[in-house]
Amino acid sequence: MTAEPGSRSLYVSLGPFGAFDRGRAIVSDVACDSRGHVFVLLRLDPLVDAPADPVVELDPQGGVVRSFGADDILDAHMLAVDPEDRVVVVDRDAHRLVVFGPDGKVVRRLGTPERPGEPFSHPSSVAFAADGSFYVADGYGASRVQHFSAAGDLIRSFGRRGTEPGEFSTPHGVWVAGDGRVLVTDRENDRLQVFSADGEPLDAWPDMPRAMDVWSDAAGSVFVTDQVPRLSRFDRDGRLVGSCRPVLNGAHGIWGTADGTLYLAEVNPSRITRLTPVAG
Repeated sequence: MTAEPGSRSLYVSLGPFGAFDRGRAIVSDVACDSRGHVFVLLRLDPLVDAPADPVVELDPQGGVVRSFGADDILDAHMLAVDPEDRVVVVDRDAHRLVVFGPDGKVVRRLGTPERPGEPFSHPSSVAFAADGSFYVADGYGASRVQHFSAAGDLIRSFGRRGTEPGEFSTPHGVWVAGDGRVLVTDRENDRLQVFSADGEPLDAWPDMPRAMDVWSDAAGSVFVTDQVPRLSRFDRDGRLVGSCRPVLNGAHGIWGTADGTLYLAEVNPSRITRLTPVAG
């Protein structure tokens, strides 16, 4: 990663990562649990492809632990790991979230296929706050973000279609920073928007062509992928720290671990790229 003058931000690419067979699927997203296990989300076309497990669990070295979810997911778009290490898949065209427990079995569903707007309309991603509440980028059909309690009760919705502060084109990626702010990649508006935990717009960071996904570390650094393609690192106030082109055609998803390792989910070529920080 190329750093701005006066800063130091270096990574080495160790991708492609993981010895998994994706078959006809494309890699859509990636997330990690507290053990450092890596969960890869694979997307199939349900109209032409035979069902296959959309979630592949890898150990920290990239070996396959197991896969699951073939009978439970229609359109795997993004995923996250919640504070209890459960894997939550955004089933976009089924208008729902599907939560998998440690055994790979479904423990909860929120939303109903064939009933858009109850409560989701083609959601794109999900992110969790420290208290277990979660935010869903209700991205393709509703252009809003929805906030739910840990029990799954709707707290509030915010945003609508548009270009003004607090409005969205496609809210594609979402992340809750350590200070509780909600970060949303507003894809076709080419920006990242920053909200309070209550959904009040605080800031917008421009110059991110088709911003795809966002992840923030414990120190407050914010990492954003876009379709230049590039990966950019910002401080908590939106000042650019550095940027690079670590993948061929852009990363659809990003996740990181406590030691600073970053994982990028690439659609084309379909793979996971791992970036490891270098002391400098």
